[in-house]
Amino acid sequence: MPFSHPDGLLKVLIDEHQLQQRVKELGEQISRDYQGRHLHLICILKGACIFLADLIRHLPLDISIDFMAVSSYANSLPTSGEVKILKDLDSIIQGREVMVIEDILDTGLTLDYLTRSLRTRGPKSLTICSLLSKPTRRIKEVNAAYVGFEIPDEFVVGYGLDFAERYRNLPTISVMTKDE
Repeated sequence: MPFSHPDGLLKVLIDEHQLQQRVKELGEQISRDYQGRHLHLICILKGACIFLADLIRHLPLDISIDFMAVSSYANSLPTSGEVKILKDLDSIIQGREVMVIEDILDTGLTLDYLTRSLRTRGPKSLTICSLLSKPTRRIKEVNAAYVGFEIPDEFVVGYGLDFAERYRNLPTISVMTKDE
């Protein structure tokens, strides 16, 4: 059932149960793949913070966490195409096994820029775990080793994803549509 809000309508695309089940599965897969190794997670703020918080509860691994903030939307629905690092890492990643935790792989512009930048810092390995992927929007080819859900080309909010800093607190992934 759609949820009415001042900007339009929200229609649930992925419900809370589906999200939690898939995050658990991703955690189990990552845990198998990195068993016995230290994994350094880089959470891309702000959208991936809820995903990261739930994911690490399913990682019985030796992990460390750092955060980066990047922007490519500037409070508009379509990406501006310009990527800016708003907050850089606090830790050195040289020689470490690094995994970028992202909310959504959309055009690929942000993650392409980010992974190119991170590779110059000499990590032992660099992989991506993205909760969502919109393959039909891809401009830059970016390979995520772990993807929660492939979704259609719809603007989504909830579970950390926002529109103008709103709706991050929704427990679902919902499509944001305009009132008809």
